Amino acid sequence: MSNLIILLIVGYILYSVFKSYNRYTGYSQKAFRDFSITKESLKNSELGLFVALVAKVAKADGRVDALEAQLIGNMFDDISAVFPEPAKTKDILKEIFSHEKNISHDTEDVAKALNQAIRGNRAKKQQFMGFLIQLAFVDGEVTVSEESILQTIAQNLQFDPKAYHAIFDQFEKIMQNMHPKANINDAYKLLGVSKDDDMSTIKKAYRKLIRQYHPDIIKSQGKDEAYMQEATAKTQEINQAYEMIKESRK
Repeated sequence: MSNLIILLIVGYILYSVFKSYNRYTGYSQKAFRDFSITKESLKNSELGLFVALVAKVAKADGRVDALEAQLIGNMFDDISAVFPEPAKTKDILKEIFSHEKNISHDTEDVAKALNQAIRGNRAKKQQFMGFLIQLAFVDGEVTVSEESILQTIAQNLQFDPKAYHAIFDQFEKIMQNMHPKANINDAYKLLGVSKDDDMSTIKKAYRKLIRQYHPDIIKSQGKDEAYMQEATAKTQEINQAYEMIKESRK
């Protein structure tokens, strides 16, 4: 598969598996019913400060690529929906993002301000750091500069180091499972077929495995979230193996 296709799959899977980080639980339209929508008020609000940190992580490697932009676009939709005048809110949040992405020297201050604004709320910290780590991973790799700024944010947000590494390792594990098999023999082995089998036989084996591990089917069986994540990663491995075999036979 091409690198572009792999990255698109990675972005989709990461967004699907960790979509709980994008729901902004704990925030409601009722809570912001009387909020005055101005650039100043949004900039100093919890979610405005979070957007500023998102901007710094997104630009940490010097650019904001297509997958990052898509994830950030979804974030703007989710956040603006809890405020009055969503369209106006989204426009201002985009202004905040555009300004903050070119400033890195105040990252510590912004993270401290966010921690103070949320009064050390652990659930909100978990949600915010989860999204920021996801954002760093979504383009396929975490650069040294991205990891450095994530650690700076986590420290000044007073985020539990164990929780930070747990989220980071979780994403890293999924990324490792998403790289295509380097050896075609591994692809055949994963599908439980041989080089001598025709494509019809291989396709049947592939479909059988997909039915076994597909997240939608697992979900219908009432499995827990951890099992769902493993099944999602396994499904991706199966897809990659099948694509590799198809490509090798062209």
